[in-house]
Amino acid sequence: MPATTTLFRAARPVFQQSASRAVFRANFSRTGRRFASTTTTGEAASQSWFQRMWNSPVGLKTVHFWAPVMKWALVLAGISDFARPAEKLSVTQNGALTATGLIWTRWCFVITPKNYLLAAVNFFLGCVGITQLTRIALYRASQKNLPAAAEEEAAKVKEAVKS
Repeated sequence: MPATTTLFRAARPVFQQSASRAVFRANFSRTGRRFASTTTTGEAASQSWFQRMWNSPVGLKTVHFWAPVMKWALVLAGISDFARPAEKLSVTQNGALTATGLIWTRWCFVITPKNYLLAAVNFFLGCVGITQLTRIALYRASQKNLPAAAEEEAAKVKEAVKS
């Protein structure tokens, strides 16, 4: 018998307890559905999407909307740097992008109003920065081993020329 079947059979008495069933029925009959939703009432229900977005605390007329929109340019610039050779990338620049992305992603969930658009752009900015820093680290690690390999090849060539 598979482990999942055994687990479900062992858990069956927990779900069949009359007390938990009564609590569920009481909550279900009170709301009429399992999850209560937040429906808009009054003035907000009659407004169009544009009016709601315009009057929102993170709407079109606030910096909470336009700052993340403009910050996507940094993410796109970082993504376009994926095509550049790793030796031409700046550690300080990509370190700053990574730190900015990670710090501000956390901060977006602390501030009021919570700005999920800004959190998303900062998360991707941090991801791009981490990717670039990883590329730089891998390139530099490969360059450290390069002189030893070159000296070995030079010694082999010298011996081949002598004989």
